[in-house]
Amino acid sequence: MLQLVFRILGPLDISAEGRPVALQGARQRTIMSMLLLNPGRVVSVDTLADAVWYGSPPATARNQIAICVSALRKILKTAVGLDDLLVTSHPGYMLHAGEHRIDAVEFEERAAEGREAARRGRTDEARAHFEDALAMWRGPALAGVTAERVEAEAARLTELRLGVHEQLTAIRLEQGGHRELIGELTGFVREHPLREQALGQLMLAQYRSGRRAEALEAYRIGQRLFAEELGIDPGPALQELHEDILADSPRLTQTDGTTTPAVAAAAVPAHLPPAPASFTGRTAELATLDRLLEHQGGSSLPVGSIVGTGGVGKTALAVHWSHQVASRFPDGQLFADLRGYDEEEAPRRPGAVLDRFLRALGVPGPQIPAEQVERTALFRSVLDGRRVLIVLDNARSFQQIRPLLPGTSGCCVLVTSRDNMGGALAGDYAFVPLHLASLGQDEAITLLSKVAGDDRFTTDPVGATRLSELCDRLPLALRIAAARLAAKPHWTVRTLVARLEDQRRRLDELSLDARGVRAGFRLSYRDLPADTARMFRLLGSLNITEFSAWAGAALLDIDPVDAEDLIEHLVDAQLLEPLSAGSGHVRYRCQDLLRLFARECAVAEDGEDELRAAVRRACAVWLGLAKAAHRRIYGGDYTVVPGSAPVRELPDHLTSDLLEDPMDWLESERPSLTALIQQAARDDESGYAWDLTMSSVTLFQSRNYLEDWRESAEAALEAARRTGDRLGEAAMQQSLGTLEIIQWDHDSAYARLNLALRLFEELDQAQGRALVLRNIALCERHRGDLDGAVERGRLSLEIFREVGDHYAETHVLGMLAQIELERGNAQASLMLSSEAVAKSRGLGTVRAEAHSTVRLAEALLQSRDGVRAEEACRRAMELVLGSGDRRGEAHVLRALGEALWCQDRLEEAESVLRSAVRTASEVPDAFLEARAAGALGSVLMLRGDRAGAAGSLRAAAELFTEVGSRVWREWAERILVVLAEGEPVGSPELFALVRP
Repeated sequence: MLQLVFRILGPLDISAEGRPVALQGARQRTIMSMLLLNPGRVVSVDTLADAVWYGSPPATARNQIAICVSALRKILKTAVGLDDLLVTSHPGYMLHAGEHRIDAVEFEERAAEGREAARRGRTDEARAHFEDALAMWRGPALAGVTAERVEAEAARLTELRLGVHEQLTAIRLEQGGHRELIGELTGFVREHPLREQALGQLMLAQYRSGRRAEALEAYRIGQRLFAEELGIDPGPALQELHEDILADSPRLTQTDGTTTPAVAAAAVPAHLPPAPASFTGRTAELATLDRLLEHQGGSSLPVGSIVGTGGVGKTALAVHWSHQVASRFPDGQLFADLRGYDEEEAPRRPGAVLDRFLRALGVPGPQIPAEQVERTALFRSVLDGRRVLIVLDNARSFQQIRPLLPGTSGCCVLVTSRDNMGGALAGDYAFVPLHLASLGQDEAITLLSKVAGDDRFTTDPVGATRLSELCDRLPLALRIAAARLAAKPHWTVRTLVARLEDQRRRLDELSLDARGVRAGFRLSYRDLPADTARMFRLLGSLNITEFSAWAGAALLDIDPVDAEDLIEHLVDAQLLEPLSAGSGHVRYRCQDLLRLFARECAVAEDGEDELRAAVRRACAVWLGLAKAAHRRIYGGDYTVVPGSAPVRELPDHLTSDLLEDPMDWLESERPSLTALIQQAARDDESGYAWDLTMSSVTLFQSRNYLEDWRESAEAALEAARRTGDRLGEAAMQQSLGTLEIIQWDHDSAYARLNLALRLFEELDQAQGRALVLRNIALCERHRGDLDGAVERGRLSLEIFREVGDHYAETHVLGMLAQIELERGNAQASLMLSSEAVAKSRGLGTVRAEAHSTVRLAEALLQSRDGVRAEEACRRAMELVLGSGDRRGEAHVLRALGEALWCQDRLEEAESVLRSAVRTASEVPDAFLEARAAGALGSVLMLRGDRAGAAGSLRAAAELFTEVGSRVWREWAERILVVLAEGEPVGSPELFALVRP
């Protein structure tokens, strides 16, 4: 493989085995320069565009950058035969140099080697490294590339070059080379008159060469220049050197390494802990932290903040990134664990940290002031002009870190904390905030594999996924889980998953020592104010992960605004995560492991009785809102059996805000509702379990959450049986019977409904009895007993009218209209469906009007009035699309397709019926899909597509068989016979066969 050599320490130059590689145009040179300045790191498209167009990129900038990068790839591939040097990586591109050479990288490596050798006292080796590093320069870095961002990065390299020059000069002075240095230093100081280190070195070289007066004159010239240009005096070290020259101090003639601070080789601390070997992912987060480098050397000190809950990997990310960028800070890296959340030791005092930092930077112990304020001033003076990375880990507050912040933007500070300090940092610093969340799924599994060190996760991807979920994808929990597997080679992934599935054991399994998950959570919990801690504990009593402030208010029986304040305190403590706001109300998430920890604390500090009472208060609020949502959807307390569980009403304005769109509220609360139903059922709170289920059925049915419906109703039914709640038992048998009708299991539905009917009759519960009779009528219709279906339907209609359930009345009218259609009584069907539409409009309920309007369209189709049927369908479509009722949408599309067919608009009919088939399959509703497929097959037959017609009709017949609809299956088979006979058939004749 040919080797590319990239040279940027001078004009941009690229060569392959000595042959030049030419770039085309300023844009390519700018983009190549930006990537070479950041090798191995992602440079965002926005950053590249900002560099190319001087901060004002056009709208097409992204496309133009992509085109330019593609051209660069071709040029480099032509040169060396490789196309993987420029890698696309969100949010931009990265130069993957590999074995290829970049002079700037080699320069920084040699400089680092020189500093390390100097630190160890190997001056000859250090001098050789520094000289090698400086020899790489051919002129100003990236000369000729005029983009501001490139020039800013080039200025950083130039600053490094000057620093290396000064470090080499310090060594040469120590080795006695003062006479030969005077000329070099005189020119260097003339070119860089504000560099105190160089001025001090010139003064020392002059003094040692017997030119004391020139040394004092050099100081006076520098002093005057500092005053004129900067309005300041020279720094303490230079002033001390001046006083030593005036006093002819013996220290000035020493060349054994004990020279004055102004000219000594600066100490280069390297405090970073080892980079975590199993660090995984975090590409986007690393790119965010890279933004700190863009502010380095700017007008304000760059300060980054990594905030997140315990165990999320803040320190690992900070250390990993710091190692990646360490070469950008040639004057060293300082690291301090501030112990802000240590369980056994107090947080570190800033003064103690400053003492350690100053010693590491070469300040002798006796020269470190006693007062913290003076230490901070000295710290900032020592760092002036240096490029040092400072990592402050585990910080407790802004007050703790403020004395540790340098005053020069050449440095950079990265803070990790569980508290958000953005309010204090955002105004005065170049602040880059980062909230660290759990790992992504793929990253979590990769981390598990790295730590465990075997292939158990790759051979069991399902188990690996579940294990990562049980660990909340928190790096700390994942590492502990993987380490347990590494220590137990005879365990499978499923072995550990089974142990973690038990919520009572999960924290124990992940907290085997003082560094476990539980200990990390306790550090965040222990300092919470009493009310905030109680909110956290009681939130743990609910088996839900997402909620709004009103739920917390219910738990503590306090005002929702006060509850929101407490919850926001928990967000600040990284114990809750804020989610997007809906209707102006923020939702919050509590990770499972944190919820289990909160419940542990609640059991220990509050007791089971208080937890049960808190859960009842929560159920009461959710039930009140669910009932209110149901009323708004149906126009009243219709189609439900009234329960006796106490309901807690929220303030009217809050209820109105939450239920502005009641179906959307039910959708957003579905996970919480189903979890509460299960929890109430397990706690034998039967009244809440079945009433919440019944109030949620509208959501379950219209949005096709049939598994949620079954699981909720079955859990509530079992609770009702255990507690002797016969009304709840009847209500849930009726609910499950309705579900089984929807799923075309009419035999099971019939059995359940008869049980429910007997219970409702024993309880003299008219509303429930009417609901059951209506559904029994549907079963009898399916069985082919249309007379029996009409009889049961009319009886339920009478009861609904007696109890005033107008919504259910419209539903039964529509059902009777459908049955009359099937009995061949088109006129009766038309009258019944028209009455249903009129009553539903009077109710003002979208759902009822949509259903009734579709029934009316069916009756009009039976009368071959395609125009009016189409009008009815289009009105129904407006209603169902507005409510998000996918099942209703499929019904309307099927009827609309038939209405268009009735008018011989076959091409339009085909398109609509295809949509009907697709929508019904997505719901899914097999019967509805079969009806639409049968109509589509008929239309295709009329359009001459015999193969397509046969396929659709066969699919319809199979689906009718699947749902047990013998009559409709025979209809589809009759149409197939007509198709097979091949005799021409007209649209009216075929349309007459569209129903059994």
